[in-house]
Amino acid sequence: MHPIGNESMHSPAQLKAQSVRDTQRYRFPPGLKHNLAWYAFRQFRPADPIHLFEHLAREFGTIAHYKLGPSHIVFVNDPALIREVLVVQHDNFVKERTQRRTKMLLGEGMITAEGAKHRTERRAAQPAFHRERLASYANAIVEETQAATAQWQRGKIIDLSQCMMQLTLRIVARALFSTNLRREAQELADAINDIMGIYNYLVGLPAVELLIHLRAPIVSRFPKARARIDDVIYRMIDSRLADSADQDDLLTLMIQSAEEPLDRDDIRDQVVTIFLAGYETVANALTWTLYLLSQNPEAEHRLHAEVAQVCGDRLPSYADVPSLKYTEHVFAESLRLYPPAWAMGRQAIRDFGLGPYRLPAGTTVLISQFVTHRDPRYWDDPLAFRPERFANTNFRQRMIYFPFGAGPRQCIGERFAWMEGVLILATIAQRWRLSLVPGHRIALQPLITLRPKHGMRMTIEPR
Repeated sequence: MHPIGNESMHSPAQLKAQSVRDTQRYRFPPGLKHNLAWYAFRQFRPADPIHLFEHLAREFGTIAHYKLGPSHIVFVNDPALIREVLVVQHDNFVKERTQRRTKMLLGEGMITAEGAKHRTERRAAQPAFHRERLASYANAIVEETQAATAQWQRGKIIDLSQCMMQLTLRIVARALFSTNLRREAQELADAINDIMGIYNYLVGLPAVELLIHLRAPIVSRFPKARARIDDVIYRMIDSRLADSADQDDLLTLMIQSAEEPLDRDDIRDQVVTIFLAGYETVANALTWTLYLLSQNPEAEHRLHAEVAQVCGDRLPSYADVPSLKYTEHVFAESLRLYPPAWAMGRQAIRDFGLGPYRLPAGTTVLISQFVTHRDPRYWDDPLAFRPERFANTNFRQRMIYFPFGAGPRQCIGERFAWMEGVLILATIAQRWRLSLVPGHRIALQPLITLRPKHGMRMTIEPR
């Protein structure tokens, strides 16, 4: 996502008149002067919104205001105000414009749906993520990880980010949809990568829907990539609808629990949403985690020792997860430093108060996990990789740690993601360690999730 704000073209006189009216009715936080907003947009660019957010936090503290055209944007980096938006006043907010544009790919799935439709879809999927069902997914996670890493060889160089993408795709397909995607995993990953390659244009260009319809060269890859994704997804759906045998997975639960019969397009939107949310986030989280371990040998050694003590020579299992505490802390610290969901945005339906400020309907509120998770006001030595900080904490209650969001729209698959991350790390650690290829450049690529811009080239070494 690139939640920098909304764009609109108005004459200088219109903008000045609107600014005067707003100043009389509302109280805005300090921030960029209105005539600097377009300069800020040019300086930081949609491709680099994290630098803009860091600048706002550094210059203005816990809350900052700026405008793009007539649109009011508020960046919030205060735990109490973040809770106010995501939890206390959640019913006054919808997803902001750039997130709504993801409907071009996701349709009306759980991430993009609002109001009653979102609540209905969430209720339908909720049973698949209950704690008592997680054990049934653990074997698939471990077996798929073992199968993927069985092909690794000493000294081989891999792009870890792509390996994790394909692995988590197969895990989501098997665990949640009882589908084997070994053949189609690469096809899906390639199509999603094509869409990510033009993501800046999809969320940033005015009238992009028209450009897509007209097959403008700048976005011409999107219809083809979406068609490739839909082909795989619809084949999976049709196979399930035609199969009379009882299945006990998420897809079946969604179909059976729907208040009204779902058509293929409704099912497609839910499946694509859960696929993207369920594989992309965890794949990136694991990539960053294994990178951090390669840079912190003491933490890596301690994780390996824990896995050896808990699991011995047998494969990890669901029963081991509670005992793999340091492994969980490693994963948690990685999610702090490199949260896959690195930012979120909400748009106000009605006028609202936020701390001492009064803001108009239509205001976009931006929140960045990446910035809050690294803020020295909330974290001791925030840029250091210290998994032990998660041993006895209340970071979530303090609202300074929210890698899966918060409130009614908190990620429905969070428990699944924690279990998946711990089991994959433990399974890999039993046999392998990875080291970063010398000279490989590490840079951020903040798209829908926080990807490593140049991939993650790692050398495989046996334990």
